[in-house]
Amino acid sequence: MDIIINLSGQWLELRGPQPVRYPVSTARNGAGQVMGSEATPLGRHLVRARFGAGLPQGAVLTGRKFSGETHGPALSAAHPDRDWVLSRILWLGGMEPEHNQGGNVDSFRRFIYIHGTPDSEPMGVPASHGCIRMRNADVVQLFDQVPVGTAVTITE
Repeated sequence: MDIIINLSGQWLELRGPQPVRYPVSTARNGAGQVMGSEATPLGRHLVRARFGAGLPQGAVLTGRKFSGETHGPALSAAHPDRDWVLSRILWLGGMEPEHNQGGNVDSFRRFIYIHGTPDSEPMGVPASHGCIRMRNADVVQLFDQVPVGTAVTITE
């Protein structure tokens, strides 16, 4: 089982016995490797860590910990400019030295995640700060099938 993320198509595919494709939203700044670029890094990665198992859909994650809040209209209205990380996190680590691993191009040190976002946010449109955003129900479904060590390839 592995994951393919396609930036131009704005989709993520979980490959396995029964492949599943999900719409996503990647970086509004396009593809890029460098720290601070707010771009989505290309290349071979793996899932290095997982957070949010057993939490309710829409759980707010801050610093990879459950804040105790669940996202909804009132919370969204109170924090209109917040970049929400919801439901689950799959934290990616690069596998290609000097491309997405090490130095100022390290995907893990850049905190590149696959994570949930408010369902009001658009999918299929680049809008993130580098992460791969998914609908909450989709990221929960994906999370339940993906262990640490799963290969992830991000392509243009």
